[in-house]
Amino acid sequence: MYDFQVNDMTCGHCVATVEKAVKGVDPSAKVAIDLGSHAVKIESDKPAASFAKAIVDVGYTGELRG
Repeated sequence: MYDFQVNDMTCGHCVATVEKAVKGVDPSAKVAIDLGSHAVKIESDKPAASFAKAIVDVGYTGELRG
């Protein structure tokens, strides 16, 4: 499981955009997003770097935590 901090998510649209970006990398990924803590948890076999790039490509900053 990957745990990203995406501080610039501010609304439901942001959440949907980040989730869509993650699913674009791995459609079968399990994604849990908590807007209040700006946490994006991803369960996938794909490399973390591919999710980080996808999040940045849609206009957000995503830092891998832990």
